[in-house]
Order: sequence, then structure tokens, then C-alpha cells
Amino acid sequence: MMFRKMPCAATRSAWVGTIVKLFRIAETPTKRDERKVFKEFLSYAKKHAHELTGLLFYKVDRAARNLFDYVELERLESEFSLEFVSVSQPTENNPAGRMQRRMLASMASFYTEQQSLDVKEGLARRVQEGWFVGHAPYGYRNVRVNDRGIVEIDPVDGPKVRRIFELFAYHGCTLDMLIERLAAEGMIYRDSTLRFPRSTLHAILHDRAYIGEVEHKGQWYSGKHQPLVDRETWERVQALLGGQVYRTHELAYGSDLITCQCGHKIVGERKIKRTKAGERNYVYYRCSKYSSKGHPRVRLTEADLDKQVLALFAKLRIEDAEVRDWVLRVLRARTREEQDYTREQRVELRRQLSLLEGQTDRLLNLRLLDEIDADTYAAKSTELRDRVAALTLQIEALNRGHDEDADIAIKAFELSQALIEKWLTADYCAKRRILEIVCLNWRLEDVTLCATMRKPFDVLAEGLLSKKSRGDWI
Repeated sequence: MMFRKMPCAATRSAWVGTIVKLFRIAETPTKRDERKVFKEFLSYAKKHAHELTGLLFYKVDRAARNLFDYVELERLESEFSLEFVSVSQPTENNPAGRMQRRMLASMASFYTEQQSLDVKEGLARRVQEGWFVGHAPYGYRNVRVNDRGIVEIDPVDGPKVRRIFELFAYHGCTLDMLIERLAAEGMIYRDSTLRFPRSTLHAILHDRAYIGEVEHKGQWYSGKHQPLVDRETWERVQALLGGQVYRTHELAYGSDLITCQCGHKIVGERKIKRTKAGERNYVYYRCSKYSSKGHPRVRLTEADLDKQVLALFAKLRIEDAEVRDWVLRVLRARTREEQDYTREQRVELRRQLSLLEGQTDRLLNLRLLDEIDADTYAAKSTELRDRVAALTLQIEALNRGHDEDADIAIKAFELSQALIEKWLTADYCAKRRILEIVCLNWRLEDVTLCATMRKPFDVLAEGLLSKKSRGDWI
């Protein structure tokens, strides 16, 4: 809300506030809706700043859901002299008050980010357990059983999917013939779209969900839902589709791992070629916009990419055994020092937390004895609670860092020295995991695979660690 102060008609010396504009964000808005309202709010505030006295919010965390938005609010306060007023979390408009609001905004941002992470991890876990997340594929429907969201075969659309696979696999129907055959049999796609679109049929015939699998970020897992199509029929359909089976989940470089120089994703393709000697499998990679006008006609085999990846891994390896051993000793010593420092920090923070808890108890006793008034108690209690929350967050951050990252440097270095051996013996799932650990992203420039390395692999790849350079990166 935005308000301006007006002289009180009764006294002319007192002032009352008048709300001139109200902006509302739903309790659970989409990011798009939230950003739209926030941009409208900023635009209005800047345009009408000369007519306004300040900005009125219920809480700081309702004013901005992230630190970037909060910075924009502070700019309104500093550049346009608009007073910041929070109803439930009142603060002074001075340096101390602004610091308090920043802490509140930081805590709100942390809770939002942590909640988002928890949701993503929960969805990933659910898929790995075999459950669908989101809207069910065509032929299935979302239902709730014992307070759990599951999918079951749709009694109307499910038989249509079975018929599509049957006609294509055993009755010689092409996609165009399928459209006509389904229409002749009285099968409609949706009430709004009676005939099945060609693209929809193509997608259905390629979807592994119909053989009882679920997908998450390019990986397929065995699902708990009932298959609509048996695997033999599905495999027959893939063969009839032209001998090309897109199995991104079974390719080391598939599933949006590599970006083309044009900005689109590199996709993997497995092609079966039938010869007199039997069937031969070929795997190659191309841009998803490979067929677009003007796009370079570049395709690489999996062997081509393997060769480039192994060359990169070779650059990470230190051949001198003496240097490798020295690096490990330094890393282990550094890890012990960091763990000791972390323990000291944790002890100090817990000491401070204990003092604050004692102050909180004494403050409550003073209020119970009526030695301080309610307003004083509320203000001091809020201050102590915020300080306790801040210390608690610091302790939790230290605990997470200790549990997850105490020896990460050692593990990263040991991995860098054994990448070639691990790669040569790994299956496609393990290879993808290696690529994700070592590199932030991959980009294909013409026929050259370029990688942005994660730390500390980037330093090793640049060749900075040698016998003459005794590990300055550590």
C-alpha cells in the first residue's frame, strides 16, 4: 500500500494517513503473477513519488520475497524519500532500523529458497519411487487414494491409447492413416479437438509412460502405475517408426546435457541399421534445430564425444606421483584446520545463543513481575527473538557445511586423478553423473565440445598444478 499524510481537520497540527493505492499479492502466487504486481508497484511508486509519503506493508517478508526485490524497495526509500512502514514488524527509519529490515528480508529469502529446495527434492524422491508428479499423461487420470495423489487408467481415454498402439504395431497404419482410422471408429481426442493431431499421436507412440515408467529431468524410472501397453508392442512400434529410437535416458550425453552454439539443446539419437551381417547400432548427437534453415549440418558420434571428454580428463591428471601425494597431504591438513575452526565457531555461537535465551527468560520474569510495561516487553522480546533466529540459522549453516563439505576437496582431487579409469568402466548413468560433477555446463562449438569446469577441476584443467607450481589453488 502507498499512503500520504494529511493535516487533521480538527487540530491542523496532527497528521493522519490516507491510503492512495493498494497492491495485493495472493498468498500462493505464481512467480509470473508476483513479478507482474511487483513491477506495477515499483512503476507507480516512482511515477507518483512526489504525491506520496511512504510505503505501507503488513510484514517485511510480504514486501519482498527475495533480496533483489528488497534492494529495489530500499532504493525507493533513499532516492524518492518514501518512508518504509511495516505494520507487524515496525522498525525505525534510521540505519539501525534498515539493518533490522535487511535481516528480516534475508531470513524470509532463506526460508523461501529452502522451501523451494525441499519441494524439488520431494518431487524427485517421489518420481524415483515410481509415482507421477503433475498432470497425468493422456490415457490416465489423476485421483487421490488414502490422501495420496496417484494416476490410474482413464476408462474413456485409456482404451484409445491401447488402440493407437495396436493399429500402428499390427495393422500397418501410418500416422496419417491412424488419424482417419480413429475418426472412422468414432474415437475423439478431446471435446474441443475431435480428431487426433498428428503431433499428439507421434508423442503418444514415443512415450515410455505407457509401458509403466515415469520421467524426471530426462531420467526414466520404473513406475507404480499400470502399463497401458506391453513392452513387446512398444518396442515393435519404435522399430516401425523408422528404425530410430530416441532413448535420451539411455545416452551418456543426452537429456539436455549439452547446448549447441545456437543456444538450443543437443539431442541423442540411436539408429539401427540392418545389414546382411545383422543389425548394427549407431549413436550420434545433433542440435534439436538441426533441420532448421541455415543451421550447420553437424552430427557427432558418441565415440567422437568420448574422445574429447577423455582428452579433457587427461588434462586433469597429475602424472607425477610425488606431486599427487603432496597435494593430498596438504588437503588433509587444510581440512583438519577448517574443521577445528568450524568447531570453535559453533561453540562461540552456542555460547551467544545461551546468553540470549537467558536474557529472554529474565525479560519474561520482569514482565510477570510487572516491572516493565507490555510495549517494552514486546519490543525487547521481538529483538531477542530475531537475534536468536539469526544465530540459529548460522549454527545450522555451519552444521550443513561440516556434514556435507568437510572433505569435499580431498574427494574432488581423488576423483580428478581417476576419471579416465572410472569413465572407461562406467555405464551411461554413471557417465552422466561424472559429467555433472566435473562440469557446470557443456557447449558444442561446431564439432568441438567446450566445458565450463567446476572448482577445483577448472584449475587442474588449466594446467596450473605442476611440479613447479606447488598447488597454489589449494
